[in-house]
Amino acid sequence: MQGRSMTEGAPWKHTLRFALPVLAGSLLQQLYNTVDTIIVGNFASEEALSAVGTTGSFTFLFLAIALGFSAGNGVVVAQLYGAGDEKKVRSNASTGILLLLGMGLVSTVIALLAARPAFTWFVAVPEEILEQTLVYFRIFVLGLVFQFGYNIFSSILRAVGDSAATLYFLLISSVTNVFLDILFVAGFHWGVAGAAIATDISQGISFVAAWVYMRRKYPVFRFRLRDFTWNSTLARKTLQVGSPIALQMMIVSFGLTFIQRAVNGFGKTMTASFTVGQRIEMYINLPCNAFQTTMATYTGQNIGAGKKDRVKTGLTQTLLISLLMTIMISALIWIFSDQICGLFGLSREAAVYCNAHLNAVAFINIILSAYIPLFGVFQGANHPAVPTIVATCALGVRVAVTYLFRYSPLFGYTIIWWNGLFGFGTGCTVTWLYYLSGRWQRNASLT
Repeated sequence: MQGRSMTEGAPWKHTLRFALPVLAGSLLQQLYNTVDTIIVGNFASEEALSAVGTTGSFTFLFLAIALGFSAGNGVVVAQLYGAGDEKKVRSNASTGILLLLGMGLVSTVIALLAARPAFTWFVAVPEEILEQTLVYFRIFVLGLVFQFGYNIFSSILRAVGDSAATLYFLLISSVTNVFLDILFVAGFHWGVAGAAIATDISQGISFVAAWVYMRRKYPVFRFRLRDFTWNSTLARKTLQVGSPIALQMMIVSFGLTFIQRAVNGFGKTMTASFTVGQRIEMYINLPCNAFQTTMATYTGQNIGAGKKDRVKTGLTQTLLISLLMTIMISALIWIFSDQICGLFGLSREAAVYCNAHLNAVAFINIILSAYIPLFGVFQGANHPAVPTIVATCALGVRVAVTYLFRYSPLFGYTIIWWNGLFGFGTGCTVTWLYYLSGRWQRNASLT
């Protein structure tokens, strides 16, 4: 069975080697999302930019489902791979692919039915951008099956130690998306519809590329149509491990939806500014998210091989690397915040808001790097409920302080970005208390 084991040798070398392609892939994804925003802001309108931005919490909701359950399947595959059980690796991968593709189709139907009431009543999208918001979202969700399929393929590949492959798929997808954005939005003037179509096509291409690569490189995953089998026991294991991971991300999505509602209350100018601020904020979070994914696979493989002691050493080394990378990115964003805001075609008022947003989160989001990689340890050790609890606490605090202080003289509208100081501080405290208790290690076991 081909792949790369992380159970021998210096832990930091394994985690860094694994994380760099994941980080590079995430960077590519953020770059094409950023270019997408720049093109819409400059070649459509600020209203179009606001419309695309206000869909973010709901598009992330479906991404959370895809990422959560594919990660759950990946944790099981990683443990079985660490234990050397090729037959179960193949069976679990087959079941996971069928499960995620089915979820993608169901999600599309639900999203199409719920779009108007969700954006009208729940998010309270301003009337002047509502129709553009609905157009973008409805076209975007038509490509969800590709998104779900791509994520399960990527998760399976990462579970056997092949994180570099996803970088190639994202590179192809990113270049395609940027080219099509320029063609559809700047060339054909299709506005938000063009941006959504470009995203769907690029996701379809990454889906096909991942499937072809996985079949050709790994004989164990060389499925033909008749080779796909459904194993209810393995499906339950994927749901069991993946549900807390997906729930954690869905809680984040719902929390962001309430924050987005507060943002919309300040008008379309603030919505446009917040859209750009969130796009750039994602760059600061790239290292900690990449190392969370890394630690889930690293922990799963080492627990599968019966080497729990390597997990602590790997975590310590990984946290130091993650923190250093995050500080470097934050410093660049703080220094060049004015120039960054100028790229997106924002009005002068929106640019002022955006600059203040970036200056704040350049410091606040460093806190995430001090605890998010531990989520990977908990997930790989079969304690996926802990990140869910932490996410609930952190988002609850963020939403509470946003609505408590949004009209106060102390913070006013700036609480939209300063809420992270309170939320992430809470999350960091809860995470480290649980880790230092040692319960995650004593109870770690195979799925």
